[in-house]
Amino acid sequence: MSRVRTAGPAALPLRVTAPVRAGALDLAIFTGHLLLYPAGIIQERRAAPLPPEASPLPTEGRTHPPVVLLHGFVDNRSVFVLLRRSLARHGWHHLASLNYSPLTCDIRTAAELLGRHIEEICARTGHRRVDVVGHSLGGLIARYYVQRLGGDSRIRTLITLGTPHEGTTAVPLADAHPVVRQMRPGSPVIEELRLPAPGCRTRFVSFWSDADPLMAPVSTARIEHPDLLVENVLVSGVGHLALPVHPGVAAGIRHALGGSGSGEGSEPAPPEDGSGSISVA
Repeated sequence: MSRVRTAGPAALPLRVTAPVRAGALDLAIFTGHLLLYPAGIIQERRAAPLPPEASPLPTEGRTHPPVVLLHGFVDNRSVFVLLRRSLARHGWHHLASLNYSPLTCDIRTAAELLGRHIEEICARTGHRRVDVVGHSLGGLIARYYVQRLGGDSRIRTLITLGTPHEGTTAVPLADAHPVVRQMRPGSPVIEELRLPAPGCRTRFVSFWSDADPLMAPVSTARIEHPDLLVENVLVSGVGHLALPVHPGVAAGIRHALGGSGSGEGSEPAPPEDGSGSISVA
């Protein structure tokens, strides 16, 4: 029985609709991101792990589990500067921005590395589960960890932003890179993600845009799987690079992660209109 809940016709009420305007916004964001990029090359400093003899930290009464931010292809953690600031202002205290190597040549290997990072975060913070926000390739890496490596025991909610869940045909000249080939429709990785995933405990929220030039077709950024609990949220007129930095998307992410009142073991609050979509003012 399908557990998919989609928000097909629903869209974030953003007023940027013209493709030209979306492209101009992406270009401006790309220019700003170039300035921030060097600061994000070095891996984020982390607190020392708890010693083996230490008692587990209590999580009872904590508002939010840790949030792990995972960037896209040939990018780094600097893409999440604004989103991280937004989450911190609204009460998220455990935030981790992970870098994976730009030389990464296999999504499966990157997913295994993500799993090790998440185990370390859980051990350090005392939380049993985390939430993950993945942009583009980062969302695909996290989804592979959930579905194929048992990561649904660790990831409560996975939010993807412009992730090619069904593969993308954009930028054909990039096929020389093995990771790009893995992101093509029909690749072995994409086919593995179509396999049955009965009992998957992770909740998925996929933000997709009708103005994303790197998703071809744009509907590839939707998750369609009968075994997964999914909300697909259309963000109208926002380009690929704008998804992690747009304030309306940030508000949608905060809503999807549970607002201000959900505890670690609870599911995020349902939309007020009961439609299965996420509305952001």
